[in-house]
Order: sequence, then C-alpha cells, then structure tokens
Amino acid sequence: MNMNLKNVAAIIGISAITTVASMWAYGKISNSNSSFETDGKLPANYASFFNGNAPATTVDFTPAANAASPAVVHIKTKTNAKKVETNQRRQRSPFGDFFGDDDMFGDFFGGPRVQPEQRASGSGVLITADGYIVTNNHVVNGADEINVTLTNKKTYKAKVIGVDASSDIAVIKIEASGLPYLVYGNSDEIKLGQWVLAIGYPLNLDVTITAGIISAKNRSIDINSRQSDKPVESFLQTDAAVNQGNSGGALVNTSGELVGINSAIASPTGSYAGYAYAIPVNIVKKVVTDIVKYGVVQRAYLGISYPKDGLSDEELKKILEELNTKYKEGDGILISDVLEGGAAKAAGIKKGDILVKINGVAVKTSPELQEQVSRYKPGDKMNLVIKRDGKEMTMEVTLKAKLGTTDLVKSSKAAEKLGGKLETLDKATAEKNDLEGGVLIKELGNGIIGKSRIEKGFVITHVNEEPVNTVEEFYEALKKISSNTIKISGVYPGYFGNYAFILNLNE
Repeated sequence: MNMNLKNVAAIIGISAITTVASMWAYGKISNSNSSFETDGKLPANYASFFNGNAPATTVDFTPAANAASPAVVHIKTKTNAKKVETNQRRQRSPFGDFFGDDDMFGDFFGGPRVQPEQRASGSGVLITADGYIVTNNHVVNGADEINVTLTNKKTYKAKVIGVDASSDIAVIKIEASGLPYLVYGNSDEIKLGQWVLAIGYPLNLDVTITAGIISAKNRSIDINSRQSDKPVESFLQTDAAVNQGNSGGALVNTSGELVGINSAIASPTGSYAGYAYAIPVNIVKKVVTDIVKYGVVQRAYLGISYPKDGLSDEELKKILEELNTKYKEGDGILISDVLEGGAAKAAGIKKGDILVKINGVAVKTSPELQEQVSRYKPGDKMNLVIKRDGKEMTMEVTLKAKLGTTDLVKSSKAAEKLGGKLETLDKATAEKNDLEGGVLIKELGNGIIGKSRIEKGFVITHVNEEPVNTVEEFYEALKKISSNTIKISGVYPGYFGNYAFILNLNE
C-alpha cells in the first residue's frame, strides 16, 4: 500500500515538472518566433471595439416589433380568368416547344380558350396615415384586384398609384385615415453585423417577424433585369428568414425605423436558404416620391459606360490596353466610354478616367454607383471626384434624362387616356425578336388601349412613326402629339409581321 502511494506521488511529481518545463520552453519559442504579434498590441481594426464602443451583448427586439408590425400589411391579388376568342391571334402555348406549334386546342374544341384565374399574396408597408403603401412591383403587377388586410383584420380595396420595374417598387393606396405607418430610417447608416427585423406575411401566414443581421451591402443579383432593361440593384443582404410572401414587407432596425423593402431571396429551392435581399430605404424614398409627385420615376443618367464587376485578369488587361490607362479593382469605377450628349461628356470626363467619389461618397462597384445616381433626378448637380493620370480632380456634373435633356418626364394627358400598364421590354426578349427595344403592354386597362383591337403582350416600337425603345421614350413621344389621333405600331413577340393601330384620343 505504501509502495503504491509512493509510485503515484512520483508520477504526479514528474508530470508537474514536465508540464512546467514544456510551458517554459513554449514561451521561449513563441517569443523568439513572434512574427504574428506586435508587442502585445491589438490590431487597429479592433481598437474601437475594445475602446468602450462595443455594442451591448443583448438586444431586445420587442419595442421595434411592436412599433413596426401594425404598419406592415398583407396584400392579396387576383388576376381574373380571361377568355381568348378563337378568331383572335392565338397566343403561344407553354407546350409550344414540345409540340412544335402554337396552342391549337382552343380551335380544335371550337370554343374560347380560358386563362384561369390567378391569386397571389405578398406584403406591403404603410408610409402615410392616409393609406399610401409601398410594396414590390412584382407583387401587384398585372393584378385586376388588390386587397389589403391590416393587422387588425380590416380589409380594404387598393388602387395602384404607380410602379417602377427598374427598382421593383410599386405604390398603392387604400382609402382610410388615421392609420399606423412606418417612419423612414437612413440606409446609409446601416452597418455590417447590425441587427434587423424582417416583417411580412410569408407563405400566406399571419404577420411574422424574423431577426437577423446585415450580412452584406450593395449587392447585385441581376434579378430586376427580368422585368427591366435598366435594372437598379444595390440590395441590403440579410440572414433574417424571408420566404415567398415576404416580398414588399419591411426590413426595420432595432429602433423600429424602415431601412429596406424585402424584395428577393437567393435559394436553390425557392425557400429560405440563408440569404435575403432588401431595397435600401434611401432608394425607396426617391422612387416613391417621384411616383406620387410626377406619376413616373425621374431617372437621371451620367452618360458613361464601365466594365462589369468581377472581370478576369485577362479581360481587364485587354480593356486597360485599349484605354491605355492603369487601374486595379477597388480603385473606383473605370470609365470605358463617355456617351455623346450625356452629362459626363458635357462636364469634360474622358474615357480612361476613374470615378472615385460621388458627392463625397466613395464608389468602387457598379451597385454603389447605381445607388448613388438613382437618388437624383434630371437637372440635379453632383460633384464627382475622378482620377486621371494618377491625379484626382473634382468636376461638377448636371445630370440628364436618358434622352439627353435635363427636363423632367411628365405623365401626359395622352398617356392617361390610353391607359394600360406599360413597361420597357426586357433585353432578352428584345434580342430574341431582333428589336432594339420597345414598350410591352402588360395589361390593357380600361382606357383607349383596352377598348381597341390591341391585345395584351403587344410591344410598341413606334409612335406616329417615331421609334420608342423605353417607357420614357414612349412618354416623350406622346407629349409631341398635337392631333386627336395616334398611330401605334409594333409586334407580338414570337410572331411574324408588324401591326399598326390608329387610336382616337377623343374616345
């Protein structure tokens, strides 16, 4: 027994001596090879974190959730069933590629074909006490009926005030007063890692709140190009759980302020997979104000071209050789071309210049550039800092509309009489039909277009023989009309031939 105790004691003693010796040796080695240490000082990026500026370790979401949720509404839409008479131009069947021809079943059975009724739902955010609501364009686009339900279960009919496909924003309105509404925050102040709440009506559930952080800023996922040839994307990325039905809902900070409108998710399955995207509220404010004030978004252009982000080294090298300039990614926006008649050309900006700042805000990627320019309208002035031959210089630029003027786009009386829901034809469809562009009639409406022989899906390419490639150009052409008649011509995508219609504006 005594021998066993002596053996245990000896083992413990040897272990202790070995441990102390090992720690002493490791310390010597570490001190002599401390290439990753700087005299015990913290890295500069941690200085503010440990200097009393670290956020609280716990966050209470209750006040923000209680303040914001009553102002987030459930939007339900209905698109009526539509009969397509067999003596009308036949629409292309979704099975056309498989069967090798257009849909023939309506003709075969001898009656009108019926496009079934469609119902969908999304979310929206009350922004005024008298019923103005901001949501996504894709939530209400093409709907014949829009119903809005508040958290108190009251339901209202809503009308569309205006839409902007480029940013995927729409403004609708219900007739009510004294409503709760969200106050705008400032998306410029949003920081990576900041807590946010996503509020909406996912999967047709009642109002639902999820929490997450801002995981990235100035994201472009090329989703708005599906509905616009001039997409504006500079999303806030969050890991707050967002699903179908959250579209148009609120992204709020812990103060209950609106900082974004939830718009999309990135998912291989169509359901939440960790990444959701919201339109920054500073873009939302500009678009909403334009729609309510002018009826159309006042979009300004610099008039420059620049390489897409994420080029390979070989692609970038080729461009730099053509421009005879030096540049590396992160320096700013490399200007590869300056358009004639544009704002940049008038200000003296040249090909090969590097755009560094806009009104004091650094821009390094195309989404950052888009976000800054999207906040201004034609005629606004901005100061640009550019780098040329290694030297920085400041230039004042007066922004222009796409047509090269500083005039604001106005919603004309002719446009109001024509009615219908119009949007710029997407680039893919234009290329497929050998068009430079055009104006797609998404819905006929109750105006003159709806009472004519024009069918939904028609693409307007000319107004009184003047070519129009965008909705903005269409409005400009309408403003020039002095007679009571208008000739609209264009094509039906997927079909041969041009069609022309003479419309009487007095009808």
